[in-house]
Amino acid sequence: MTTSVLPVPPGTQRAAADAAATAWALAARNGDRHAAEHFVRALHGDVLRYVAHLSGDPQTAQDLAQDTFVRAFDSLPRFEGRASARTWLLSIARRAVADSFRRAAARPRPADTPDWQAVVERVQPRGLPGFDDGIALLDLLAALPGDRREAFVLTQVAGLSYEDAARCIGCPIGTVRSRVGRARAALGRLLAEADDASRTAA
Repeated sequence: MTTSVLPVPPGTQRAAADAAATAWALAARNGDRHAAEHFVRALHGDVLRYVAHLSGDPQTAQDLAQDTFVRAFDSLPRFEGRASARTWLLSIARRAVADSFRRAAARPRPADTPDWQAVVERVQPRGLPGFDDGIALLDLLAALPGDRREAFVLTQVAGLSYEDAARCIGCPIGTVRSRVGRARAALGRLLAEADDASRTAA
């Protein structure tokens, strides 16, 4: 018997992962606790990355991810698997972030005191592999308009198809394609400007 050693195309892996996560969500809906654990483990990373980029505040990402899963389990009895569990969950994450913005806007503004979060960030280790690249990407993404950043993160970071991203955001697929294209163009310009600035400084 011959076993293929050809690599599995990334799209095939993503489709298989989505199918598994959706099956776990459906099983969890029927009371399977092990399936619920698999569901959370499979999608926690995607949710965490998405809410961090969407909120622009990595400090609150864990809380937003937890809120997303709490809402998801509350809504699980109504989940029918028409869309993938990942698309469904990221739609819930989007609402969780929007609600957090509304709550923050309604709270009294804090006094003008030193920002403890900024102090903590300044003392974090900087020599870790990928640290600077991650900070640079966050800075570049923060410069994009919110709608373009969201479309870019959903498709290029979280790996959703344009169709699933459109369903998650609630807009036509052509709008998602346009936003991603403009985001890529803007990121390209920002990278070129950063390279020019670094060469000039050198």
